[in-house]
Parts: sequence; structure tokens; C-alpha cells
Amino acid sequence: MKVIRWILGRVILLLNTVFTPKSIKRSDAEQKEIDDAVAQLHLYQFDACPFCVKVRRHAKRLNLPLATRDAKQAQWEEELVNGGGRRKVPCLRIEGENGNVEWMYESKDIINYLERRFA
Repeated sequence: MKVIRWILGRVILLLNTVFTPKSIKRSDAEQKEIDDAVAQLHLYQFDACPFCVKVRRHAKRLNLPLATRDAKQAQWEEELVNGGGRRKVPCLRIEGENGNVEWMYESKDIINYLERRFA
């Protein structure tokens, strides 16, 4: 089963590379504002997870330089479990202006949030 998952993961990554979505264009000032806002977001993910790929593709479409953290690495896994409460990806860590941190799971919820805030 692990071999099949590994193969399917590589196929997903290959298709994602071949069919990369086009990013929307913004003025330099608008993009700088977006970049500053996105700096408060971190996506905990696995490279070949189809739901993580879906979120990353949507972030690419919106031209969001979303920082990703591989939840297979011990430090990010520990941060995800301690902060978010569970080891589930994708998970978006949203740091508010007042220092509050929200952990958002589910690819649809994350995509809806990114769409509402940055589209």
C-alpha cells in the first residue's frame, strides 16, 4: 500500500508541475500589501497530499507567496500538534494582528478563507 501511495503521490506532483496554474497580476503596491499580509500565514502540509496540492494551487492562482511547512519534519509536526491540536494536513496557521493564532483545517475552508481575504 505504501508503494502505491508513493507512486500516486509522484504522479500528483508531476501533474501539478506540468499543469501549473497562472497567477493573477497585481500592481507592485498591491502585491507588496498582499505579501505583507501573507507573511502571517503558514501552511502545514505534505508535498504529495492531494488536498495540500489543491490549496497550494489555489494560492498560486491568487499569487500568494504562502510559506509551507512540511509536517513530516519533527519541528513542524510538533508545532502543528501543539498549536493546532492534531496532526492533520492541510492546516493553515493564521496569526492575527493582536498575536492571536488560529489553526484552520480542511482544504475547502482554507481555500474559501484565502479567496475571501485576497481575491
